[in-house]
Amino acid sequence: MTVMYAALLRGINVGGRRKVPMAELREVLGGLGYEAVRTYLQSGNAVFAAPPGDDDGLRAEIEDALLDRFGFATECLVRDAPYLKRVMDACPFDAGSLEGRQLHVTYYSRPVGPERLDGIDAAAFLPEEFRLGDRALYLYAPDGVGRSPLAQALDKRALPAGTVATSRNWNTVVKLVELTHA
Repeated sequence: MTVMYAALLRGINVGGRRKVPMAELREVLGGLGYEAVRTYLQSGNAVFAAPPGDDDGLRAEIEDALLDRFGFATECLVRDAPYLKRVMDACPFDAGSLEGRQLHVTYYSRPVGPERLDGIDAAAFLPEEFRLGDRALYLYAPDGVGRSPLAQALDKRALPAGTVATSRNWNTVVKLVELTHA
């Protein structure tokens, strides 16, 4: 029996640095014995089937294999299909009426409490909004995340030591659910 997972790589293929070609990423994951390996976009999204296990164990295995293959450390998060679906379904915003570029999810490697967001005057950033979820933060940025003052304010907040965070736009969130439930 296998479970479908998504691996979300952080900070690759940005500005011509830390290149991880998707064909090679598929080879790395296949070399680890994972099945049904597929990638989505060039920004480090892969889905695969593996025996049931813990996300952190799979993450460590993938990070080690990527270091061996590419010669640089790459953080990633691994999440199973049910978790990805729960995050999508729990979206506090009306995702169906928004463009994919207006809604983002930041996935965290561990729970992040509301105290991380203390001091952010949410009203000062309207119409932009955010909400915390299960190891996730939802961000509504009507002009896109690249021009979002709220996204910048959230990025400047310190995460608990050892916490990995990586963001995806809503189109990618939905596609990863589709790919892990196919």
